[in-house]
Amino acid sequence: MNKEILIKQKKELEYLLKKPYIPRQKMVEAKSFLDSDLVKVVIGPRRAGKSIFTAHLFKDKLPAYVNFDDESLVKLEDYDELIKELHSLYGQNKYLLFDEIQNLPNWELFINRLHREGYNLLLTGSNAKLLSQELATSLTGRHVPIEILPFNFKEYLKAKEFEYQENEMVLPEKKGILLNLLIDYMTNGGFPELVVKGLEPRGYLDTLLDSLIFKDIVKRHKLRLSEKIYDLELYFLNNFTAEFSYQKVSRLLGFSSVATLEKFVKYLEEAYLVYTLTRYSYKTGERLSSPKKAYLVDNGYISAKAVQYSPNNGKLMENLVFSELLKMGYQPNHSLFYYRTKNNKEVDFILREGLKVKTLIQAAYDLNGPDTEAREIKALIEAGGELKCNNLIVLTWDDEKIVEVNEQKIVFMPLWKWLIN
Repeated sequence: MNKEILIKQKKELEYLLKKPYIPRQKMVEAKSFLDSDLVKVVIGPRRAGKSIFTAHLFKDKLPAYVNFDDESLVKLEDYDELIKELHSLYGQNKYLLFDEIQNLPNWELFINRLHREGYNLLLTGSNAKLLSQELATSLTGRHVPIEILPFNFKEYLKAKEFEYQENEMVLPEKKGILLNLLIDYMTNGGFPELVVKGLEPRGYLDTLLDSLIFKDIVKRHKLRLSEKIYDLELYFLNNFTAEFSYQKVSRLLGFSSVATLEKFVKYLEEAYLVYTLTRYSYKTGERLSSPKKAYLVDNGYISAKAVQYSPNNGKLMENLVFSELLKMGYQPNHSLFYYRTKNNKEVDFILREGLKVKTLIQAAYDLNGPDTEAREIKALIEAGGELKCNNLIVLTWDDEKIVEVNEQKIVFMPLWKWLIN
């Protein structure tokens, strides 16, 4: 066991706590679990701010810290030696913070043992399903997941030091600055390091995406057909918000089978690169057989890697609404769906609470096209009738009004107002 590595990582943790920190909205929820005996599992994409979040969450406890995103620690075999070295470095300490725990072989058995011995454990990981499946097996009911995604818009505005009151948005200069920031957020996304340091987006995100695919997919799953996973990610980057079927994509990209494609899509989902959204239906068979839609965790990836020079603002806005719904806690294919009416009119997002559809949302960047507004209204009215839902919303770039059709109200709300409220 190389004690020098742990000493170096201790200094890295101390440095991390000195860096500027933008408070995250998940902090209040996370602190409520801090002293419980549940294993706290902070999950999310790489570079979304998990490490600095967990460092600040645990900072008053002065935890012993190990970052397993280190090649020399991945080969670790003597876990007792690790615990001994941690106690020699940090003293008597029952608080342990383990970063990127999924890199450690048989980590779930090690964590289970430490949990039984009374340690207060905080873990981070960049592979949602791998963590949840393995923890569900070894720590049934004894862990709590806390998901950290790139900045939401309110966090982004804090990072940009933009202070506002909603009543100030009647001032043209204030609103103009806000809309300018929203354009940047919608185009370049909310990865914390990019936002805080003002880095060049394309270079940063291009490198991050390629590195992530290699480390979290190609290397972890020992893929021999590594070019196929890159082709698949590029396909979704250029066809985000569009419906797709596994059969068509499999033929288009030359996969040997639909099953192989489905497995590769799952890898992208586990690494927080792609989300697939199911079409809502009361019938399970229709849900399974209908085309899905693809979304990205952050708009910055699209602008950095998509082939088209300038991505469509309407699609960017739809993807942004999807990612913000994730940050609000909606779960794709559980409480979040898309929908097509019996007359094939599409509604972008269906929000469900329990078994009841509560809200229908359309994302409409530009309402100036011929019949655009009427088309959005008709789709919502028709879907609202079929799903017995009266809360109908059209998110716009900057239009605000209420339209009433046959005693049914449709609320047109500016995107910025929805994001900050």
